[in-house]
Amino acid sequence: MSIHDIIQGKKEWRAHVARVKALPQDYQVVYKEIQNYFFKVGPVELTEGTGLLSGIVDLFEEGAARGKGVLEVTGRDVAAFCDDLIQDSKTYADIYSESVDPNRNKE
Repeated sequence: MSIHDIIQGKKEWRAHVARVKALPQDYQVVYKEIQNYFFKVGPVELTEGTGLLSGIVDLFEEGAARGKGVLEVTGRDVAAFCDDLIQDSKTYADIYSESVDPNRNKE
């Protein structure tokens, strides 16, 4: 990874954070909880830029523009909303399990 890539990544992250801060307060709170959940669960695609998180901000911006409350967008069970988003994503736990037992998912 070059210095240029690192600088570009920081610029993208700062722009992403600015979008989150522009959301209504209830959306910001739920976004932070989703972000924390993803950082704990560890979907691998989080290391590939802000794509997944930016998609959530897109959804939240649209919901806020339509005057919806954040729980109208996500549903009351925010953890289930998160699980649905990453259900087909590989997590770091999956990678570790496969490295320990390479035959785990081969049936």
